[in-house]
Amino acid sequence: MPNTDLALAAHLMRRAGFGATRSTLEELTSRNYADIVDELLHPEAMPRDDEDLIERYYGWDATTGMASFWIYRMTSSPHPLEEKIALFWHHVFATAFFKSEHIPTLNRQLEMFRRVGLGDLRTILVELSKDPAMIFWLDNNENFNGEPNENYGRELLELFSMGVGNYSEDDIKMAARAFTGWTFEQPIPLYPHGHYDATFLFNPDQHDDSVKTFLGQTGPWNGQDIVDIVVKQPATANFICRHLYNFFVADEPQVPAWQIEPPGDPAAIQELTKAYFESDGDIRSVLHVLFNSDFFQDAKFKHVKSPAELVTGILKLVDAYQSPAPGIGAYSAATGLMGQQLMNPPTVEGWHTGKEWIDGGTLNERVNFAVNQVGDPSKPGIAKIINRMENGGAPLQPKDFVDRTLDLVGPLAVGEETRAALMVHAQSDGDLQFGTPQQTQKSADRTVRMLQLIVSSLEYQFG
Repeated sequence: MPNTDLALAAHLMRRAGFGATRSTLEELTSRNYADIVDELLHPEAMPRDDEDLIERYYGWDATTGMASFWIYRMTSSPHPLEEKIALFWHHVFATAFFKSEHIPTLNRQLEMFRRVGLGDLRTILVELSKDPAMIFWLDNNENFNGEPNENYGRELLELFSMGVGNYSEDDIKMAARAFTGWTFEQPIPLYPHGHYDATFLFNPDQHDDSVKTFLGQTGPWNGQDIVDIVVKQPATANFICRHLYNFFVADEPQVPAWQIEPPGDPAAIQELTKAYFESDGDIRSVLHVLFNSDFFQDAKFKHVKSPAELVTGILKLVDAYQSPAPGIGAYSAATGLMGQQLMNPPTVEGWHTGKEWIDGGTLNERVNFAVNQVGDPSKPGIAKIINRMENGGAPLQPKDFVDRTLDLVGPLAVGEETRAALMVHAQSDGDLQFGTPQQTQKSADRTVRMLQLIVSSLEYQFG
């Protein structure tokens, strides 16, 4: 059975998850790449964490608490793609706490993304349309027969499925009428009774069951019929597959530009849309093609890490939070300072991605966070890197010092300018020596400093 290249395994785990510890990567190299992909795509076959224990430990009685709980799951879950696909849909179907201020519904939405996020798009969109957090976010609870509210119908077509330019204003109106009466039961108030869910409710008295013409098809359509028509459209396949490419492969222009900006790799989008139609819109099948493709495997470091990816990747590197421990709240706060406050996307468009994650302020936050985390030699992952530098006690020459540290951090490929800067540090005190306790301590300090320089580099901002 062929082995998997370490760099390819690391690339897959960064994109299909949030990175992996070095020991995990080395275990993966003994396996067939396609088998690793299949395991990631079927999280239901893997053992489950004790969710009740984790929830009792962290709780989620505020948006910061829920976001922290999610950061922990991203870092420690044995089902990394389940969390990654939830983050993907949270970005595409952006729903924010700042309007609903109701934690249980947002938490249940995330659970829904985990449960159906790798399934077929029809199921995903129907579940989304019945989701109380989304219903309230886009005012479908105010969508009545004779007084339609177009917010959800418009965003379903513009941002959730087809994209601008592939439908008419009349199609929006018909979609809105089809979703009349799709609302939710008001939950018991949070205080003093605790946290209760809102539940979906279809109110037939408020539903418009008249004949409607939508995307050229005529009938007494309801919301599920609208979704059935939408998921069969070539525009939907292209739109969703371009989102998947942007999230999992390489950065694309921002969504509002897609009407006029062609994909960076049209052949890749064509390959993904073919998989979409052959599988009746099954996201797992599309991702199977994506992860096994040459265009994915050749796309190392062509994607600017989102704040969530950067933070959780660093936590993987330092080998933190493999079990519940205090302090996780600092990490959800860190993503917010970097421009991605989980559970609070800024608008219905979600976050702007790629290079727009980085400006003068957020770059400082990203670098400072990374430098502070790897600067602690007591963290298990950093201690393991230092131990590996000892090389059986033999001195380590400057070039080997740089190469070995880059390998243990990523493996991370860097440009000539960055390598030259790292060599300056490596050569400043000659070979790494491990003969005496004093030499070993000095070499450990130099290794920590090298790690800090690497995570400060331009290249480390890409995943």
